[in-house]
Amino acid sequence: MQKKFGAALALLGALLATNPVQAQQRVLRIGMTAADIPTTTGMPTQGYEGMRFLGYPIFEPLVDWNLTDASQPAGLRPGLAESWAQAPDNPRAWRFTLRQGVTFHDGTPFTADAVIWNLDRFFRNDSPQFEAGAAAIARGRVAGVDSYRKIDDRTVEITTARPVSYFPYLATLILFASPQSWEAAGRDWGRVAATGAAGTGPFRITRFVPRQSVELSRNDSYWNPERRAKVDSVQLLPMPEANTRLAALRSNQVDWIEVPPPDAIQSLRSAGFQITTGSYPHVWPWVFAAGRPNSPVADVRVRQALNYCFDREGMVQLLNGTAEPSVGFFKPNDPNFGSPQNRYRLDAARGRALLNEAGYNAQRPLTLRVGISNSGSGQMLPLPMNEYLQQQLQENCGVRVNFEVVEWNTLLGGLRAEPTQPAWLNADALNISLVSSDAAQMGRWFYSQNFTPRGSNAGHWRDAAFDTAFGELETATDPARIATLMRTLNERLVDDAPWMWIVHDLNPRAMHRRVRGFVSPQSWFVDLTTVSIQ
Repeated sequence: MQKKFGAALALLGALLATNPVQAQQRVLRIGMTAADIPTTTGMPTQGYEGMRFLGYPIFEPLVDWNLTDASQPAGLRPGLAESWAQAPDNPRAWRFTLRQGVTFHDGTPFTADAVIWNLDRFFRNDSPQFEAGAAAIARGRVAGVDSYRKIDDRTVEITTARPVSYFPYLATLILFASPQSWEAAGRDWGRVAATGAAGTGPFRITRFVPRQSVELSRNDSYWNPERRAKVDSVQLLPMPEANTRLAALRSNQVDWIEVPPPDAIQSLRSAGFQITTGSYPHVWPWVFAAGRPNSPVADVRVRQALNYCFDREGMVQLLNGTAEPSVGFFKPNDPNFGSPQNRYRLDAARGRALLNEAGYNAQRPLTLRVGISNSGSGQMLPLPMNEYLQQQLQENCGVRVNFEVVEWNTLLGGLRAEPTQPAWLNADALNISLVSSDAAQMGRWFYSQNFTPRGSNAGHWRDAAFDTAFGELETATDPARIATLMRTLNERLVDDAPWMWIVHDLNPRAMHRRVRGFVSPQSWFVDLTTVSIQ
């Protein structure tokens, strides 16, 4: 293990030494949890960590996140669109008024034509610029786009297959790259990826070393002077192993790491490093293959039983307090939590009774296959966490769990497929951390009209009561009625248990004391423009 750490740190030192002017520049060096550099063409891989570091800082959406206030969940603010509204004559259509005077990093203008070009890239298989990998990500996150058109030079209209009241939240997930990046690379997305596409954001990609690092430089011509970056550049380094990240921080190879090892947090604080934690919309579950008929988790009694068969408080202790127990999509203190019939906790007797009703006992024990990763965006510490669950389920309820450990992007591929397909690893559940911020995400994961591959309901869970309530939510306008529907929806998610609810992450990060100005928002994403290096 020490040789592994030493080799990783030696590589980091060699990478940093290749830039002779780095010492004179204000460079922020970040150790990511990702196993690889997210793709650089404008719709990054590596989940929401990819969006956090190789998405929003470079490529912007029409509707953006407001990450300035850490006291409340992040809301929406204008991005590349100054405003948006449903079309007065069609509740399925949304019209976006584009921001004027914005240019891509390559100097070409951001226009309505550029918007349509990017939408064709994601949603038209026959477009010359179609990019299959990016399209799979965009379509999985933004299901239901039916058509789109340019109304005039300042206005673009996007029409959905059905009325979607929360579409502005979905619009945050479509990023825009310069068409000229593709033209200049000979219309070859592989060549674009080698150097990085041009976006409109406060940073631009200036150096990319496959599987090793990527450098972002400040965009001094950024359209919003108030959000121009304070550092000269950001260097992103993939470090999937938690102790490697820790060693890199302590040896001054990086300034910031995602997810420090929980047992090292106190010693980091004692050594003067900054530790940030905070509530944010993140849940770490097992996604059940509830819609696969030959899986034991197709039985709701099995899904409920598993939720009663492990100790969430013990998991929190394992994580040194950097998480909190999860018993539903929303947290128990959330106004949208509601009053479900089940309140999950360790209750082995109830878990065993439910399993017995479903036909599983000591003579016929339940055996599960679960697909997991060894690291990845928001995955916290997936190996020890899943080993803890494996032990708990066996000891408390006699459930045998076998793991299929795969690379992070392989796991993501499974979650974009149907649960009967080989990409699902023949598993009864896949473990992935997911966002739980708003109605758009709830619909994305659970509405039956969003079954994979056309959406993100990966387990193909279907519940009539949920679908009815969510269908009404999509067109509701009265705030009181919306609040009632949200509570009903979470109650169904608790009681029918399409997921095994495990913990909500508290988003720990560790930084050197010289890092200043960071705001830890209640969001998966961060604003790198506020950060400075002293």
